[in-house]
Amino acid sequence: MEEAGQKLKRIRERLALRYRDVEEASAKIAALHDNDEYVVALSRLADIENKGTLPSAYRIYSLCAIYRLDMNEVLSWYGIAVAELPADAGLVRLERTHPVGFQPQEEGEIQAPIALDPGIELSKTIFLSRMIQKWGKIPFLLLKHVDLRSHRYGLIGSDDWSMFPIIYPGSLVVLDDTRRIRSTGWRTEFERPIYFFEHRDGYACSWCSLRGDRLTLQPHPASACEPQTFEYPSEIEVIGQVTQVAMSLEPAQRRRHRD
Repeated sequence: MEEAGQKLKRIRERLALRYRDVEEASAKIAALHDNDEYVVALSRLADIENKGTLPSAYRIYSLCAIYRLDMNEVLSWYGIAVAELPADAGLVRLERTHPVGFQPQEEGEIQAPIALDPGIELSKTIFLSRMIQKWGKIPFLLLKHVDLRSHRYGLIGSDDWSMFPIIYPGSLVVLDDTRRIRSTGWRTEFERPIYFFEHRDGYACSWCSLRGDRLTLQPHPASACEPQTFEYPSEIEVIGQVTQVAMSLEPAQRRRHRD
């Protein structure tokens, strides 16, 4: 298998660039950003290509700019798969509620059902696993009609019980940042809008009430959490309204969280 440095060397030679050309081009990039870390010196480039020396993130950036390469692809040559960031993040459980900054990937593949039972009736509750006739890999590009970029995402902390039992700790929430606070218009607690906030101590996800310049976060009564009040908008910001929730209903995990 061709080493990353050898790939970079082959691309440089194909572009008819000398070591000196790369060094001078990277110096221009460094001057633009006022940071000498972007410079790829002659000796450093030779080591990257021939000795397998690992370049810094700044030098990878410069080489990608000079060679017209996609930085994510070059990182993959060094064994860093950017598309796996969300999955790897799932290995780390954070107690505090926080937004998720990962962007949807346009490249790569995902396991998905590619053939369903033609007799499926989506209007009824079903055991979907029994309706899947075939699984396969589909490219992310086929999901581009799903407007993922118009929404933001948050992850409820593993120790955040403020909206239990409507939203469990560890849940992934989809946020619509075009929606603003509503004070009326719901009949039940399930219709009442839930919002995702950023405040001086971090993030929160809850119901709320706004009176003048005082915004009160109102947790679900069953959560045993206390309401919090902030000056609005100087002390707290509405990131968006929760429109979708993905959460585990596995009882053992819920008990583990609660303990």
